[in-house]
Amino acid sequence: MEALYHQTNKQVHDVQSHMSRLETSDKQSIHLVENEIQARIDQIFSNLERLEILSSKEPPNKRQHAKLRVDQLKYDVQHLQTGLRNFQHRRYAHEQQEREREELMTRTYTTNGAQKKILDVANMLGLSNTVMRLIEKRAFQDKAIMIGGMVVTCVIMFLVVKYLT
Repeated sequence: MEALYHQTNKQVHDVQSHMSRLETSDKQSIHLVENEIQARIDQIFSNLERLEILSSKEPPNKRQHAKLRVDQLKYDVQHLQTGLRNFQHRRYAHEQQEREREELMTRTYTTNGAQKKILDVANMLGLSNTVMRLIEKRAFQDKAIMIGGMVVTCVIMFLVVKYLT
């Protein structure tokens, strides 16, 4: 049991040193490093299962201490697994942001709105620019008449309420 424990403990320290390589790896080799770390963590978990079985077969006076050491190793490995998952999550989020940023930079924008579409339709129908300017001027005049009518109606309603009540 002692040899397997020390071997597993050494593997845990190796994985910790490989975790520091993740931050400095380039984009091409980062997947290889992640896969290598995951394989080592899986190997450690299988060693821990064997260690749990062996610790239960220890003499009663050493059993508690052996289980405590195995539990500590298990905690350390779970912490490493969580660290790897967090790193992968951050990397995936960063890659997603990069893709979205690139998509925004390459997207071509066109002006929206009814005026451009109306001009396109008018050009298709053969209306001249003079007629289009008259239509736009008329639309502005109509808006001014509507606002003026609303103000006059409000004033009349106010006066009716004030003098008739």
